Amino acid sequence: MKELEYPFDSEYVLKKSKKIKRQLMEEGGSFISKKIAVLGGSTTHDIIRVLEVFLLNQGIQPVFYESEYAQYWQDVMFDNPELVSFAPDLICVHTSNRNITSCPKVTDSAEQIDALLEEQYEHFRVMWDKLAEKYHCPVIQNNFEYPFYRILGNQEAVYAQGRISFINRLNEKFYQYAREHENFYIHDINYMAAAYGLDKWSDPFYWHMYKYAMCMQAIPEFAYNLSNIIKSVFGRNKKSLVLDLDNTLWGGIVGDDGVENLEIGQETSMGQVYSEFQGYIKAQKDIGVMLNIASKNEYDNAVAGLNHPDGTLKPEDFILIKADWEPKSRNIVEIAGEMDILTDSLVFVDDNPAEREIVSTQVQGVAVPAIGTPEQYIRVLDHSGFFEVTKLSEDDTKRNEMYQANVKRKQQQQNFGDYREYLLSLKMQGTIKPFEAIYMARIAQLTNKSNQFNLTTRRYTQSDIEQFADSPDYITRYGKLEDKFGDNGVVSVVIGKKDDTVLHLELWLMSCRVLKRDMEYAMMDSIVEACEECGIETIMGYYYPTAKNAMVKEFYAAMGFEKIREEEDGSTVWQFVIPSGYEKKNTVITVNEGVQ
Repeated sequence: MKELEYPFDSEYVLKKSKKIKRQLMEEGGSFISKKIAVLGGSTTHDIIRVLEVFLLNQGIQPVFYESEYAQYWQDVMFDNPELVSFAPDLICVHTSNRNITSCPKVTDSAEQIDALLEEQYEHFRVMWDKLAEKYHCPVIQNNFEYPFYRILGNQEAVYAQGRISFINRLNEKFYQYAREHENFYIHDINYMAAAYGLDKWSDPFYWHMYKYAMCMQAIPEFAYNLSNIIKSVFGRNKKSLVLDLDNTLWGGIVGDDGVENLEIGQETSMGQVYSEFQGYIKAQKDIGVMLNIASKNEYDNAVAGLNHPDGTLKPEDFILIKADWEPKSRNIVEIAGEMDILTDSLVFVDDNPAEREIVSTQVQGVAVPAIGTPEQYIRVLDHSGFFEVTKLSEDDTKRNEMYQANVKRKQQQQNFGDYREYLLSLKMQGTIKPFEAIYMARIAQLTNKSNQFNLTTRRYTQSDIEQFADSPDYITRYGKLEDKFGDNGVVSVVIGKKDDTVLHLELWLMSCRVLKRDMEYAMMDSIVEACEECGIETIMGYYYPTAKNAMVKEFYAAMGFEKIREEEDGSTVWQFVIPSGYEKKNTVITVNEGVQ
């Protein structure tokens, strides 16, 4: 919904949140339902009201638990029965510097301040540990924003007695806890308050009148930023940028002005603006954002522009470069198709409002931010939170390389008349093992992505994944695949629950970047082997249809299962009775397997 895209009108969102919610619900769409507990150190009702519409817009239908005013700590430490029975999927702890119970005095010694710092930190640490032990779900914790006044003036951050110094040290202890604990995330309201304007954000009127931790007008900004963390935790991030070239990555039109006359580099102020933007885009690759081009240009001109000596981005930074005179909407659809991802995984960046309008109306689900003038490009994209980082795995940092290798694989496929010969030419090596600690984060990340190849579309947190791995009642498998072009990383996940001599497959998913590579057959072989080792005779498979996973409707039939039931909504149940002398289905991947 355009009204909820950054930069949005905060006053409109505040006034029309009920209307916006009604419109989003009437439009329908594919929602995942999540139970979110908001534990507040201040008034949270309006935050929840606005947070709900942003989450709905991101495909998440929330059900909320809201603590009583300032009862966040008590709800956790004394096991509020209502919170316990709510069994949240995610917990947000909404505190601010108003919840620091004691700050240093100018007369305090360094030892007294250290003791006070530890006391304030321990208040939160024991609560976080209790949350992890009791609820096994992701926790989002606000850090502390700076105070709106400075007793020590410009030395407030220098002297240990200063509140800014104290908050900086306390925040650092929060960050250290986040670095050391999985499923714990910081909501950086200190940055938000600075970006918004601390004097406005911390207007004391709203605290004393309503017990808001921020001014009323800042609530949509706060809620939007929080929603970005939540949608990232639940796998709703975008995956790829699709970029225009002329007047987007550089100033000028390469076909008309010539490469030598493009504004890029340090010679002019506007050239510096475009250089900074290119540097920002280049940095997105390091967090796993895939880069593509859709430009109305001659291909040779586009490449020449990207090879500008003062440019940061080069042709090899992009997976696909669509530079021609076809409609950009068509090229964007082709980019999604060639990468085997959905169009709702894309963010289209173009300076031209007309092109943006065409793409937003003709390409389903693609994000098309109104990026404004070149000086605003970075701020709009950055604050939009399309690629919010909650986990950064090795697979993320290599994602562009993986997809570029896929392009090479497709090119090689064209040289073979026999598909099996093509697969053998890839010299594929697979690793299929029970879940291991080193890959828990990546496995959880995969389960929360909107995969087309996901038979039950169940979503799990890392805590869930760890419990499955530790339970004797489950068979778990992850699959990695590499070949002569590179390592695809963890690409497949299976979770099965044992029931006497039957295994119920609760999850089977695979990354679309390894479709038609026979990895599914290798996973099937591994599952059967694990079943045979523990006396399981029958495997039950389940397919639950969504708007996105129609491609695996008949997947179990291809694996040799028999359909035994089909519901009116298209859900199906399949059965595979393991034959004596099971013949392995995979014949093209050399597999290194583990033991259950």
